[in-house]
Amino acid sequence: MSSPPWDYIAKLVCIGDSGCGKSSLTIRLCEGRFSPQHDVTIGVEFGSRIVPVGPPYSKSPTPPTEGGLPEPPRVDKTPQKHMKLSLWDTAGQETYKSVTRSYFRGASGALLVFDITRKATFDHVTDWLNDLRAIADPDIVVILVGNKLDQAQTSENKREVTQQEAEEWTRRNGVLQYVETSAKSGENVEEAFMRVAERIFENINAGKYDLNDRRSGVKGPGPRGGNGARLSVSEKPVGQTGGCC
Repeated sequence: MSSPPWDYIAKLVCIGDSGCGKSSLTIRLCEGRFSPQHDVTIGVEFGSRIVPVGPPYSKSPTPPTEGGLPEPPRVDKTPQKHMKLSLWDTAGQETYKSVTRSYFRGASGALLVFDITRKATFDHVTDWLNDLRAIADPDIVVILVGNKLDQAQTSENKREVTQQEAEEWTRRNGVLQYVETSAKSGENVEEAFMRVAERIFENINAGKYDLNDRRSGVKGPGPRGGNGARLSVSEKPVGQTGGCC
């Protein structure tokens, strides 16, 4: 029996106002495509992706020696770990807010998304963060994502929120990082999700989760050859091309 293609499963939620591109970010990561037309999310939608975490994938490049030459390559026998991101794309409409809050429980990571071309969506991220922290685990990993970067890179430049504003908010509110993305072009989408995955992996190594308790938002692989051993089309590891991912 083969072992599962992942070492851990982590639950991530995408939260923020309606129309910010949460569903488009999830589809871009899981299926490698962008759909200009997408139905409004009602309740929650799901996706998943398997990504490498920890070294050797995340190992920093070898610094140069005093003479300016890089160190000779070293053989790294560290087995690569993989994490399956279980993505919960929540509805942003106020009508569904009482429902979507319930999905915050048991999440180990969150992407707090706003639209950089709509200032009102940025004004609401504090409320979303307060709701999340009131319900989720205190150690939940949160990053702020400013989506629709492509619309700020044209001659029209529809940006209404500066990078400096968002980074200052991130520092004030104890959020891990600010990343600007474009679900349309794919720019920085993997970086945003991978940053959360890497911090969760660091927390696993620090012993912050009970991997046998589903409420922790992270769990280890099931029995060898169990249900976790199947790799669906939408779960190719990062770096593979072709298919939907």
